Formats: sequence, C-alpha cells, structure tokens
Amino acid sequence: MSGIQRLRTEEELNVLLESSKDAGVFIFKHSTSCPISAHAYEEVKKFIRKGHHGEVIGLILVIEDRSLSQGIAKRFGIKHESPQTLYIKEGTHVAWDASHGEITEENLEKAKQT
Repeated sequence: MSGIQRLRTEEELNVLLESSKDAGVFIFKHSTSCPISAHAYEEVKKFIRKGHHGEVIGLILVIEDRSLSQGIAKRFGIKHESPQTLYIKEGTHVAWDASHGEITEENLEKAKQT
C-alpha cells in the first residue's frame, strides 16, 4: 500500500492506523473549499511524486467527511485544523503534526525522521 488513499469511514482509518505499527503513516485533512488547503495538498502530492512511493497518506476531506475528521482530533487529543497533517506511529502516537503553511514537502520528509 502506498500513495494517497481517501478515507471515508472509521473502518478505513483503523486499517490505515494498523499499518502504522510497521511503518509510520500520514493523515492529511483537506478542505476542498480552501485555497490554503489546496496549496498544502499540492505539497503532499509533490512529496509522493519525489519518490516517496512507500509512504501512505490517508486523505480525509473535512467537509465531506466531517465526523471522521472531528473524530481524529478527539481520538488523538489534538486541536482540529484544516489543512492539517499528522504523522502516526504505532497506531496511536502522533509523532508530528502541522497545519497550513507548515505542510511542505520538506517538512513531510523531516517528519519521517521523528
């Protein structure tokens, strides 16, 4: 499993988080109506295009899948933001998170080192 995977259900999220026990995974919360989020999404896609084919990025559309997006904030005890990227390890540990302009290809690469 690699690339960007749209998450729509709690079950899909749980499958992604289970895979983070072997290797960390990213979750990107994206607003389809926000230009800042669109820019952040381009950075996420650039990260994948630059050869990070082994990375898994779970994509949550915050407007379309609001309850899943809000559930992540509650589940991990973090403030909801959009756009927002989390790097999850071991299924439960948020090793890194960023929002808005902090979501860059370079910062995603650095997050993997945490």
